[in-house]
Amino acid sequence: MKLVVLVTGANSGIGLALCGRLLSEVPEGLQLCLACRNMHRAEVARSALLTSHPTAHITLLQMDTSSISSVIKAAQEVRLRYEHLDYLYLNAGIMPNPQLDVKAFFKGLFSSRIISMFATGEGILTQQDNVTSDGLQEVFATNLFGHFLFARELEPLLCHTHRSSQLIWTSSSNAHRSAFDLEDMQHRRGTQPYSSSKYASDLLSLALNTRYNKQGLYSSVICPGFVMTNLTYNILPSFLWTLLMPIFWLFCLFKQKPESLDPYAKYHSLTSGLGKNYTEPKKMDIDLEMSELLYKKLLILESHVKKKLEEAQKEA
Repeated sequence: MKLVVLVTGANSGIGLALCGRLLSEVPEGLQLCLACRNMHRAEVARSALLTSHPTAHITLLQMDTSSISSVIKAAQEVRLRYEHLDYLYLNAGIMPNPQLDVKAFFKGLFSSRIISMFATGEGILTQQDNVTSDGLQEVFATNLFGHFLFARELEPLLCHTHRSSQLIWTSSSNAHRSAFDLEDMQHRRGTQPYSSSKYASDLLSLALNTRYNKQGLYSSVICPGFVMTNLTYNILPSFLWTLLMPIFWLFCLFKQKPESLDPYAKYHSLTSGLGKNYTEPKKMDIDLEMSELLYKKLLILESHVKKKLEEAQKEA
């Protein structure tokens, strides 16, 4: 059977780089689906990939993970197209209006936390979140809940006892436990929505493993390192990117047996001082109890938004 891979947020940055690498490593027998919010940009990305890989099988899927109706419609389309999914890369995400706190930045340059500051942006960024048309916090909906709902809708394609499938979340070294509050999982009251959403994805990955491993579905978390993408390019002055030497190496779990991966580890993409690329698993600051509580809260929210959507469709 052909290998079917779906990547969200695939038209630029990490998602596009990942698609290019997959086509290079698995040139034959790969069906690659680019799930993107903007179809014009998706077409441009597809054309670029086909320029390098003219015989590749690449399809497009319109999906905005911040929109409940868009996610459900996209999942319905995927179920019509494919009989199974081998890999689902949950990569789409936003970092809202990142602004550099200049005072905190220069203060951090002369402190013991300078490495952490450059690696994660912690303490030097301010963010403003928005609310979606569904009444959800935009960062939470885009980075976490939309992906959760999408994976739930695709269970029939992902869960098979005779073959394994894999979810792979693009997380971040900026996923801090201190930014996440289980009683405010959408981060309505906080000032670090991006960090909160990424920590929540770490928790959710563990909960998914607890529930779905016996059905052949495994979930893993990666951190691509400090890379220059649309999310990060405008955060710092351009000259600093030259000094920071952003990493363009993305660790791919494609060739790993999913059952051999540690559900409590985040797989980091790193580069040594000599320029050698390597990966390193690091234990996440998560626990099973909190992951289970988050999962249950997400199930309740899922039921609520679906009911609300059904009522709106009836009225229409």
